[in-house]
Amino acid sequence: MLYYLAATLYVVSCLLLLLAVLLQQGKGGDMASAFGGGGSQTAFGARAGASVLTRASSILGALFMIGAIVLGIMGQRGPSSLIRGVGGPTPVPQSAPAPQQPNK
Repeated sequence: MLYYLAATLYVVSCLLLLLAVLLQQGKGGDMASAFGGGGSQTAFGARAGASVLTRASSILGALFMIGAIVLGIMGQRGPSSLIRGVGGPTPVPQSAPAPQQPNK
Protein backbone atom coordinates (compact mmCIF):
# COMPACT_ATOMS: atom_id res chain seq x y z
CA MET A 1 0.00 0.00 0.00
CA LEU A 2 2.84 2.38 0.84
CA TYR A 3 4.49 1.62 -2.49
CA TYR A 4 1.38 2.63 -4.43
CA LEU A 5 1.04 5.85 -2.43
CA ALA A 6 4.68 6.72 -3.12
CA ALA A 7 4.27 5.91 -6.81
CA THR A 8 1.17 8.12 -7.04
CA LEU A 9 2.94 11.03 -5.35
CA TYR A 10 5.89 10.51 -7.69
CA VAL A 11 3.68 10.70 -10.79
CA VAL A 12 2.00 13.87 -9.48
CA SER A 13 5.38 15.48 -8.81
CA CYS A 14 6.55 14.51 -12.31
CA LEU A 15 3.50 16.15 -13.88
CA LEU A 16 3.98 19.30 -11.80
CA LEU A 17 7.65 19.43 -12.80
CA LEU A 18 6.66 19.14 -16.43
CA LEU A 19 4.18 21.97 -16.02
CA ALA A 20 6.68 24.19 -14.19
CA VAL A 21 9.37 23.69 -16.83
CA LEU A 22 7.00 24.33 -19.72
CA LEU A 23 5.63 27.53 -18.15
CA GLN A 24 9.07 29.08 -17.78
CA GLN A 25 10.16 31.68 -20.23
CA GLY A 26 13.40 31.00 -22.07
CA LYS A 27 16.50 32.72 -20.73
CA GLY A 28 18.13 33.27 -24.11
CA GLY A 29 17.55 36.27 -26.33
CA ASP A 30 15.16 35.17 -29.03
CA MET A 31 14.14 36.99 -32.19
CA ALA A 32 11.22 38.86 -30.57
CA SER A 33 13.40 40.43 -27.89
CA ALA A 34 15.90 41.54 -30.50
CA PHE A 35 13.24 43.75 -32.11
CA GLY A 36 11.65 45.08 -28.93
CA GLY A 37 8.90 42.51 -28.39
CA GLY A 38 10.46 40.69 -25.46
CA GLY A 39 8.07 41.94 -22.77
CA SER A 40 4.90 40.64 -24.37
CA GLN A 41 5.29 36.99 -23.33
CA THR A 42 5.40 37.39 -19.56
CA ALA A 43 2.50 35.62 -17.85
CA PHE A 44 3.37 36.30 -14.20
CA GLY A 45 5.25 39.58 -14.45
CA ALA A 46 8.81 40.36 -15.34
CA ARG A 47 10.88 38.90 -12.45
CA ALA A 48 8.44 37.60 -9.84
CA GLY A 49 7.09 34.82 -12.04
CA ALA A 50 10.52 33.74 -13.13
CA SER A 51 11.74 33.37 -9.55
CA VAL A 52 8.64 31.45 -8.43
CA LEU A 53 8.78 29.08 -11.40
CA THR A 54 12.54 28.67 -11.05
CA ARG A 55 12.20 27.83 -7.37
CA ALA A 56 9.29 25.45 -8.08
CA SER A 57 11.20 23.65 -10.81
CA SER A 58 14.27 23.20 -8.62
CA ILE A 59 12.21 21.86 -5.70
CA LEU A 60 10.22 19.55 -7.97
CA GLY A 61 13.43 18.42 -9.67
CA ALA A 62 14.86 17.45 -6.27
CA LEU A 63 11.62 15.59 -5.46
CA PHE A 64 11.89 13.82 -8.81
CA MET A 65 15.39 12.55 -8.07
CA ILE A 66 14.66 11.60 -4.46
CA GLY A 67 11.43 9.89 -5.48
CA ALA A 68 13.22 7.86 -8.15
CA ILE A 69 15.75 6.63 -5.60
CA VAL A 70 13.07 5.83 -3.01
CA LEU A 71 10.92 3.93 -5.50
CA GLY A 72 13.97 2.04 -6.71
CA ILE A 73 14.80 0.93 -3.18
CA MET A 74 11.18 0.09 -2.40
CA GLY A 75 10.91 -1.87 -5.65
CA GLN A 76 13.74 -4.16 -4.62
CA ARG A 77 11.98 -5.08 -1.42
CA GLY A 78 8.58 -4.75 -3.02
CA PRO A 79 5.77 -7.24 -3.25
CA SER A 80 6.74 -10.85 -2.86
CA SER A 81 7.24 -13.10 -5.81
CA LEU A 82 4.41 -15.23 -7.07
CA ILE A 83 6.44 -18.40 -6.61
CA ARG A 84 7.92 -17.59 -3.20
CA GLY A 85 7.19 -20.35 -0.72
CA VAL A 86 6.51 -22.92 -3.40
CA GLY A 87 8.81 -25.88 -3.17
CA GLY A 88 10.84 -27.05 -6.09
CA PRO A 89 9.83 -29.98 -8.27
CA THR A 90 9.09 -33.10 -6.31
CA PRO A 91 11.71 -35.77 -6.82
CA VAL A 92 10.59 -38.80 -8.77
CA PRO A 93 10.87 -41.90 -6.58
CA GLN A 94 13.46 -44.16 -8.05
CA SER A 95 12.78 -47.85 -8.09
CA ALA A 96 15.40 -50.24 -6.93
CA PRO A 97 17.43 -51.76 -9.76
CA ALA A 98 16.30 -55.22 -10.84
CA PRO A 99 18.44 -57.99 -9.43
CA GLN A 100 20.87 -59.36 -11.96
CA GLN A 101 20.72 -63.02 -12.78
CA PRO A 102 23.99 -64.83 -13.07
CA ASN A 103 25.09 -65.84 -16.56
CA LYS A 104 24.94 -69.58 -17.27
